[in-house]
Amino acid sequence: MDGPREGVVLLDVPRGADGEFDRAALERMGHPVHMCHGPPLGTVCPLLDERGCPLFSQAHGIVFQLDLRRSHHQAILRRYQELARRDVPIRVVVSPTDAERYADLLRDVEVWTHEPTAADLDGFAARVEAADRVRDEDQ
Repeated sequence: MDGPREGVVLLDVPRGADGEFDRAALERMGHPVHMCHGPPLGTVCPLLDERGCPLFSQAHGIVFQLDLRRSHHQAILRRYQELARRDVPIRVVVSPTDAERYADLLRDVEVWTHEPTAADLDGFAARVEAADRVRDEDQ
């Protein structure tokens, strides 16, 4: 095979999160993965200012697991929702409590209230692939 079969997935997960399983599973499915751990404390995410984010601009799907109790992370998720094409699947991993607490923010994304399983990731990858096929047909 000459390279990735499918679109890039952005994993927006905290440092130390078990994102390596997620990354490995998605890469086995043919999706290149870009990892982001969110902005260091005291800095602004480039997605929230005029710089823009090259990782986001290349993403065909997003898995978001940053802490929604932080207003900065809420703002990042809102920007994903505002800027992403409608066909870009966004999955948010939160606790059941946070799913209820931030229901308004999460209403336009799919929510996982558990660590994503292989089946979850397979379904997500299928959504990314379907969106890529539709996008290719439209071009």
